Amino acid sequence: MATYKEIKGVTVQTLDSDPVVKESVWSSGGALNTARNTKGSSAGTQTLSSVFGGQTAPGFSDAHEQYNGTAWTETTEINTARYANAGAGTYTSALCPIGVNPGTTRVNNNESWNGSAWTEVGDVNTSRRGGGGTGASNTNAVIFGGAENDAPPSTQSAKTEKWDGSSWTESGDLSTARSTSGSAGVTNTAALFFGPPSKTEQFDGTSWTEVAELNTERQFAGGAGAYTAALAIGGDTDPGIVAITEEWNGSSWTEVGDLGTARRQSFGSGTNESALATGGYTTTQVANTEEFSIPTAQNHLTEGQIFLSGGTTLKGFGKAAGIPAATWSSGGSLNTARKAGSGGGRQTNAIAFAGFTTTMAAVAETYDGTSFTEVADLNTARRYIAGSGATGTAAIGFGGATTTTNVVGNTETWNGSAWSEAADLNTSRAYLAGANFAPSSASLGFGGDTAGDGTGDTAVTESWDGTSWTEVADLNTGRRYLFGSGVQTSAILAGGLDATTNVDLAETWDGSSWSEVSEINTARRQQGSAAASNSSALIYGGYAPPGRVANAEVWNGSSWSEVNDLSTARYDMMNAGSGISAFGAGGETTTVVTNTEEFTADDALSTVTVS
Repeated sequence: MATYKEIKGVTVQTLDSDPVVKESVWSSGGALNTARNTKGSSAGTQTLSSVFGGQTAPGFSDAHEQYNGTAWTETTEINTARYANAGAGTYTSALCPIGVNPGTTRVNNNESWNGSAWTEVGDVNTSRRGGGGTGASNTNAVIFGGAENDAPPSTQSAKTEKWDGSSWTESGDLSTARSTSGSAGVTNTAALFFGPPSKTEQFDGTSWTEVAELNTERQFAGGAGAYTAALAIGGDTDPGIVAITEEWNGSSWTEVGDLGTARRQSFGSGTNESALATGGYTTTQVANTEEFSIPTAQNHLTEGQIFLSGGTTLKGFGKAAGIPAATWSSGGSLNTARKAGSGGGRQTNAIAFAGFTTTMAAVAETYDGTSFTEVADLNTARRYIAGSGATGTAAIGFGGATTTTNVVGNTETWNGSAWSEAADLNTSRAYLAGANFAPSSASLGFGGDTAGDGTGDTAVTESWDGTSWTEVADLNTGRRYLFGSGVQTSAILAGGLDATTNVDLAETWDGSSWSEVSEINTARRQQGSAAASNSSALIYGGYAPPGRVANAEVWNGSSWSEVNDLSTARYDMMNAGSGISAFGAGGETTTVVTNTEEFTADDALSTVTVS
């Protein structure tokens, strides 16, 4: 058996005391003399920072102010008043290129700050407004993205230009052209561009690479920090201005402490641990400043960390540790409102198909973590179908009802471009469940109603090998309106409707038999469900007379615990994901809806059981 060091490349540390979760806070700083917003530029650190340009109410600003850690002082103005300009550099050596002035006229002039005066230097090659900019000084900068026209609708730009102190040189384009994104970085060979919608790209001096997405889709976020350690500050989710702050660690974004005042288009500067958010827009331009800091600690916990606590207890820190706290956030909306369909895959790579509005639907849509895209329809329109899929490009759908009482056993497989009919279930039925995290070549279907009218509740379980269905061990309690999850050899189901009664019963599947386990807290049917195995699961929403519920519960392998509710009570969603990262799309509130909610578990510290 391989050792931990052989697998991970490091040994398990022994620590006298447990590390602590990195906590962050925003506190009030000094206010600008001139309130402004709209992508003016900033440069420097939390205690030595500059802002220049921006939009006032109304008008364009040439104001240049500097911060000493306590107060802002007006100093020499830039030569050309503008907003939507980029910026780079430090308190004493900064650059102010591009922007808009007056009205909606783009500029390509570039100004250099030497600590006492602004001087116009080499123009950028492509005039534009918005976009991002970063760099080390007035001789080392990079700008990217923006809008290459004078007025909306914008022509988004993917162009990147690097500044060497005397001229601008075009470099590798962004993967996605855009203009209202946030940026961070400290040199012209290492930059970060994030949102909208939630996409993040990294620049290595030559080319851009897409990396992990923001947790909350937004535009006009402020930015601070470096290529591998940055902050995304506030922004606009369209239509909502938010206070959300996320930290980038070089591979993923994590939500940290919110701003005291929600705002968009603020001036960001500093590092990921010591930053400023200055000015911006709430319902008008504002002047206030907030300072971001992280209390000092000898050790901070990091995701995936494992250590020997006090020399005796093995502990780990991660999203699947213990019972996670979690948040629900808005995701992309379905193109076609519907309920009672099915889905499969991961939160960021999934498919949702079939369902019902006023008629049976054959619609299929794939999800990339940001938006749904319509793809080829199923061959047979139906509702209360079951399904599974490891990704959005390989899935399976089976069973369902083509009319109120006509249940079917039809099976269809999805290869990323088309649906193909395959072998039918042995027992035709609707209102059944599938192991929705399973690959299309190895699935599981269980429970349901063989009559379609509530008289045919069944406990039958069937296993799919990629070619045909085989009956295996039955559920302990036959029921319908099921939404189960997991994989072919490790699945879970909870709730459902037995005759006329909502049940709180839960069962787990180990590959050969079902076992009854602890009941859920709220008996219900038609809820969402997500799991990667029978040891970690999530159920959410559903129907419990007299109405819809928003309750969410997590399963840790032995018991169910309630966590944060859905924003909107609903049932009959299409769902996908695992017990720590899932979504529920569509369904019925008071009407059939299109919106999606995404569940993301927080990291937690727990004892690791070793056998």
